[in-house]
Amino acid sequence: MSNRLFQGVIHQMRDSIDRIVGVIDDSETIISCSDLTRVGEKAELMSFENLDPNEIFTRDGFTYKPFGSRIKPDYVVFVEGSDELAAKFCNVLAISLLTIKQYYDEKYDRNNFIKNIILDNILPGDIFVKAKELHFNTDVSRAVLLIRVVAANDISSFDVIQNLFPDKQKDFVFNISESDIVLVKEIKTGIAVKDLEKLARSIVDTLGGEFHTRAVVGIGTSVDGIKDLAKSFKEAQVALEVGKVFDTEKSIVSYDNLGIARLIYQLPTTLCEMFLREVFKKGSIESLDQETLFTIQKFFENNLNVSETSRKLFVHRNTLVYRLEKIKKLTGLDLREFDHAIIFKVALMVKKYLTANPIKY
Repeated sequence: MSNRLFQGVIHQMRDSIDRIVGVIDDSETIISCSDLTRVGEKAELMSFENLDPNEIFTRDGFTYKPFGSRIKPDYVVFVEGSDELAAKFCNVLAISLLTIKQYYDEKYDRNNFIKNIILDNILPGDIFVKAKELHFNTDVSRAVLLIRVVAANDISSFDVIQNLFPDKQKDFVFNISESDIVLVKEIKTGIAVKDLEKLARSIVDTLGGEFHTRAVVGIGTSVDGIKDLAKSFKEAQVALEVGKVFDTEKSIVSYDNLGIARLIYQLPTTLCEMFLREVFKKGSIESLDQETLFTIQKFFENNLNVSETSRKLFVHRNTLVYRLEKIKKLTGLDLREFDHAIIFKVALMVKKYLTANPIKY
């Protein structure tokens, strides 16, 4: 990575410094140079172990300046010429390249630091030590969004999302699998869930509208400390899994808005099976055909209103009443009664949950 990082600077310096300039790494290989034909050449220098990071020296018409750690240099910058101006150029380039590398390394380490936190790959006691070392702001609010690509083309969704959130000091984007991308977003304290959902919507719409990539987003709760980012990430995972079971039409699922689905998701399967046996004593839920289940769904969507449901289904009111009576006969539950309707609604969700057999986090 340093090769590309340094080459970009050297390339920009080429027009300002009318001399050959370049960088040598600790294997004594030229890794960046304004004369591209020299990249990959071996440089005949004394061993890096013997170089003084503070010393400028000349050899064979070139001026050299080591830079890197204080103990021993990691790189040497060179400039064509052995005059005072070449020495000045060497000093300026060494300072510039070292600063850029430190800045890049810090950003890269921060990304890895955040990734290790959310994946529980760092001990809680080490989090704040590492944060201090990286000058990482631990006192701001953040939320974790898990973006899962479910249908893609040749466009890199990771690159698209990185471009949407270019502030690498505040927002962190990284892959955790081929299809899952994590966004750790710095937010204002007390931000509403709907605002995070708007943010998620902009990601889904950009990927879908401009790049023909379908994605779903799980949103964890906002947290004030970095040690709780792992919790927010797990919540985003749960939101996606619960959404996959109960809200298959939704592309954005927030952990804060899972409702009764979250409760069902946390129940042991044996308890769920026992509940279904208790509810459907008179007959199995499997005895209900697709038309009947569709009728039930529409009845719930229209708040148990017989007239409104029959209008939406384009059937006579008496036809709907007949179907509801049939359901009562099969299951023992009268959906026109509020308590029975609640039991049936929950039972349908439990059945859906058992059928889906989702991953548990």
